[in-house]
Amino acid sequence: MFNSEEATMYTLKFKDYLLIERNYSELTINAYLKDIEEFVVFYKKNIDEKVNWQVVHYEDLRGWIVLLVESGISNRSVNRKVSSLKSFFTFLQKIELVSSNPLSKHKSLKVEKKVQLPFSESEMKDVLNLFNKELHHFSALRDRLIIELFYTTGIRRSELINLKISSIDTEARTIKVIGKRNKERILPLLISSNCLIKRYLDVYKQEYTLDNNAPLFLTNKGAKIYETFVFRLINSYFSKVSIKLKKSPHILRHSFATHLLKNGADLNAVKELLGHSSLAATQIYTHNDISQLVNVYKSAHPRSKK
Repeated sequence: MFNSEEATMYTLKFKDYLLIERNYSELTINAYLKDIEEFVVFYKKNIDEKVNWQVVHYEDLRGWIVLLVESGISNRSVNRKVSSLKSFFTFLQKIELVSSNPLSKHKSLKVEKKVQLPFSESEMKDVLNLFNKELHHFSALRDRLIIELFYTTGIRRSELINLKISSIDTEARTIKVIGKRNKERILPLLISSNCLIKRYLDVYKQEYTLDNNAPLFLTNKGAKIYETFVFRLINSYFSKVSIKLKKSPHILRHSFATHLLKNGADLNAVKELLGHSSLAATQIYTHNDISQLVNVYKSAHPRSKK
């Protein structure tokens, strides 16, 4: 990846470590390596043409961090890049190339918490109604099913993109999802979703080979869908029914979790459906309206009845 053979050797070892021992996805690994590459470019340009990880100090890394901040990228992005380097130095410690991690005491930059508003139930109904007259075309069926699966399973964008024909079991009404770190989970399908999948597969096999290993979702040219394709699809349809600033696959996942919890779903069950490793990640979706909390409080507390 880099001109420096030493830098290349250890980043390749790091890649193997993330892939084999940490079971990270290819997408995550590539992001880590890209961040390391950016630092190496900075180091070779501003400090030393030869990268020796044993003599990289916090001051060197701090200079890179300052440059990132001055470039105008968000603090969140800077923190992610620094986290990649911190993980890399932790690995170098693990293989005993360095004695300490120069980023061990680094404090992350402050990040403003973004309020992500889910789509309302009425907005979801409106967007699904856009397809009522067009569900005999492959592209319309595909688009409708993509939105359906996002909203009824809480699936991540990368998980949806990597679905195969074999991921679907219409008899059991389940879908097999490969999540972060290649963790597999089986998600239930609503009867309506299952019927839509069957209809989609009937049209699919008329135009393309229905092979078990084939991607479930294809572009109009028969290629596997990709991240930008999915983002544009969601943004395009929801722009017709919603004035919310952010319209993305993640907002649909957010809507899935929020609507389940609002209607009484157990937090642990939602955690399993989302594929979260901890409850803390799921709790961000528990944004109850204060009026709902007041009503629950009044109806449930024994003193309220006196």
